[in-house]
Amino acid sequence: MNGITKAISTLAGAAVAGLLLWAAAQIGRDTTSGYWAAYAVVAAAGVVLALSQLRGRNGNPRAHAALAFLPVLIVAGWVLVGLEPHGNWFRDHVLAWSGDLGIRHAVLDIGTWIGVLAFGIGFTLGTALEPARRRRIVPAYDEAAADEPVTAERQEVADTAVTTEEPAPVP
Repeated sequence: MNGITKAISTLAGAAVAGLLLWAAAQIGRDTTSGYWAAYAVVAAAGVVLALSQLRGRNGNPRAHAALAFLPVLIVAGWVLVGLEPHGNWFRDHVLAWSGDLGIRHAVLDIGTWIGVLAFGIGFTLGTALEPARRRRIVPAYDEAAADEPVTAERQEVADTAVTTEEPAPVP
């Protein structure tokens, strides 16, 4: 997985996890089964985010920051600001703009999991800070050295073949 693919898979994982958080908010948690169903969906969101990091050894921190961290910061930060406990200029504007955009319900529903959103911001920041790993150049192999065991085996077979020939008939 190259650096760009890792950034895109992180963004896709964060988006799917966000959708799962929204879906979990739609489940009523006032019954035992609803409680466990909602938190199972939240756990599934964590699994999705973790799976988006598989095979992500070769990172590109700049691409990851631009393609994964900034969108997650904007979306999750929007919800975090919109759900501040005390009204202020930022909160009021975010909620007003959310209403204008028709996403106020989604902001309020996803805001149920505000701790998970803050965790997601930290997680994507941490993955964006991963240093780019340089690929190790493997030197070409020495063909003569690679053939030596084969050559030795051939010589042994040739020596054995000479000594195992049938003796010449005696006159």
